[in-house]
Amino acid sequence: MTEQSALLLRKQLAELNKNPVEGFSAGLIDDDDIYQWEVVVIGPQDTLFEGGFYKAHLNFPHDYPLRPPKMKFITEIWHPNVAKNGDVCISILHEPGEDKFGYEKPEERWLPIHTVETIMISVISMLADPNGDSPANVDAAKEWREDPNGEFKRKVARCVRKSQEMAFD
Repeated sequence: MTEQSALLLRKQLAELNKNPVEGFSAGLIDDDDIYQWEVVVIGPQDTLFEGGFYKAHLNFPHDYPLRPPKMKFITEIWHPNVAKNGDVCISILHEPGEDKFGYEKPEERWLPIHTVETIMISVISMLADPNGDSPANVDAAKEWREDPNGEFKRKVARCVRKSQEMAFD
């Protein structure tokens, strides 16, 4: 499977370089490792995250696309579906099959038809519309639900500013 997954990832990277998708850019962390990607997500317009540049790593398993990659923001981000350590928690990045907690339907979880593009579009959508029912960051989720224009907005704005400063270092 390793050869096939590497070939598929090379093809997806070439396609993204040839036809960039609005809202993110993608490349390899190390040109010799097709399984370790770096992406930059641009904060979606008309959201609290607008203007931010959020660097993240996508780590693909060698049996991709049968199993999902792991995604971790390197840039600090305050969001209900991003753990404080940067790990992204969205349905399509969860292992395929039944959810042992019964929260997600199998078709909402990882499917081998997903690509880097569909993952990133889901992440951008997550930034615009957090899922407060299944938070990875309970504190951010609580602030988002109880005071979205107060403390939550202030913390997101601080992360946006820090991301802009880091983007131009």
